[in-house]
Amino acid sequence: MNTPRLYPRWIEPRIHEALLDTPVVLLAGPRQAGKTTLVRQFAERELHYLTLDDELTLLSACEDPVGMIRNLDRAVIDEIQRAPQLLLAIKKSVDEDRRPGRFLLTGSANLMALPTVADSLAGRMESLMLLPLSQSEIENRPANWVDSVFAGKILTAKPPVLGAELVERVLRGGYPEAVARPTEKRRIAWARQYISAILQRDLRDIAEIDKLDQLPRFLRALAQTAGQMCNYSELGGQVGLDGKTVSRYIGVFEQLYLLKRIDVWARNRLKRVVKTPKLQFIDAGLLANLMDIHAKDVQADRSRYGHVLESFVFGELLKHSTTSDGDYRLLYYRDADKFEVDIVIENSAGQLVGVEVKAAATVKERDLRGLKKLASLAGDQFSAGVLLYDGDETMPLGNKLWAAPLSTLWGS
Repeated sequence: MNTPRLYPRWIEPRIHEALLDTPVVLLAGPRQAGKTTLVRQFAERELHYLTLDDELTLLSACEDPVGMIRNLDRAVIDEIQRAPQLLLAIKKSVDEDRRPGRFLLTGSANLMALPTVADSLAGRMESLMLLPLSQSEIENRPANWVDSVFAGKILTAKPPVLGAELVERVLRGGYPEAVARPTEKRRIAWARQYISAILQRDLRDIAEIDKLDQLPRFLRALAQTAGQMCNYSELGGQVGLDGKTVSRYIGVFEQLYLLKRIDVWARNRLKRVVKTPKLQFIDAGLLANLMDIHAKDVQADRSRYGHVLESFVFGELLKHSTTSDGDYRLLYYRDADKFEVDIVIENSAGQLVGVEVKAAATVKERDLRGLKKLASLAGDQFSAGVLLYDGDETMPLGNKLWAAPLSTLWGS
């Protein structure tokens, strides 16, 4: 039997740092992204390990949360969202003993979206995010694309990944189990099982959903809108839900780290900016599965693949932002004149990098329309515009604009 390969996780040093000065550290992210594998390494060295996926441990946590925490000193508690009542007991324990590194928690749902949690552990807990594997983790290349581009350098792709090999990476996604499977057929089987498990089990941990049977169809409808602006009423009409319910269900999928609503970049004086958020899925492999896109389909229909590719790039940039030295927000740009930039990265100083994603191997003048418009609006705040394409050359295109291979995202 093959031993699963252990990949480097660039968040690991951040966990070490946080445990040195913070009583509670939460490692959040989607189920099966690798959280348990990572925190077990901490448990082996210095912390007691408990998982709430164990029914007896879960029962104890639900029946006597204070008693369970009272008997723990330094511990890892895995899948804390299954017994959120433990968090109040942890708060009480930490208020009595503020030593750093007492609790390392993991959660497969965004607990900070629950008001009681955010209030109870404010100032006592640091939250970190572990998403599925980035391509730079798979390739063991620690350079951070986002930090680099804000510093004025685009990473080098050696050798560049092009064509069919790039398509295979995009459709594979980053979940360790999917990456480990040798064929597309086996990866599809895993993705179907994963989505089914989330819809049938994990949703119940965090939300009261009264129409569970409609969710698979609704999630597939959402997948068709990936990379596009989200019209809640129109979406709801496809599956028999009202706009308010659609918005709530999208919020639940956000809490489970399946997708993210992306706000538009705007300056207050801009009246013609579209204010509607757009949806991006965090893992391109799951999105491709929900859209029923396979490698053999890509040549025949590049437009649908283009949406998956954009989500792939968004996911890679989001992963880089969770382990970067800088503090970044991912946004997009679109105005009433239909000038658009797929992803706008903003740092804490308000400087911008625009990223446009192109599935083709050639770059045309019109591909730069959105980046040029963003550059003119942002003025001195515009650091760079990068058009990522399926080619092998990094080329300057004038006035802080560049074309660069998609595989520079995991370059060095």
